[in-house]
Amino acid sequence: HLMRAALESIAYQTRDLIDARKEDVGSDLKSIKVDGGASRNKFLMQFQADLLGKKVVRPIISETTALGAAYLAGLAVGFWKDKEEVKKFWHMADEFDAKLDKEQVDKYYKGWKKAVKRSLRWEDEE
Repeated sequence: HLMRAALESIAYQTRDLIDARKEDVGSDLKSIKVDGGASRNKFLMQFQADLLGKKVVRPIISETTALGAAYLAGLAVGFWKDKEEVKKFWHMADEFDAKLDKEQVDKYYKGWKKAVKRSLRWEDEE
């Protein structure tokens, strides 16, 4: 259960960030593209889609930090003419659609917010 809690916390924190972004920008995202090692976990990706109520899209190549640096270097030296040429290399591996109903998601997210609020007073200041 500890590992599941760790994975769920990633999804909840991402939801917090996406909600804050929506509030700041005034518009919502239709889908989320993910990458990195954690994106290889199917449970996490499905839970993320459920919490956000959005499609989560995972690329074939999940470790994109070094790849992005290589693309930027190639663009800088003229190996590729523009970003549009580089974008052609991105290919989807999987899509995760939200499956949980909104009522269940709202219940889970309310529990998360309650836990975060309680943790802010974890230790009394002296």
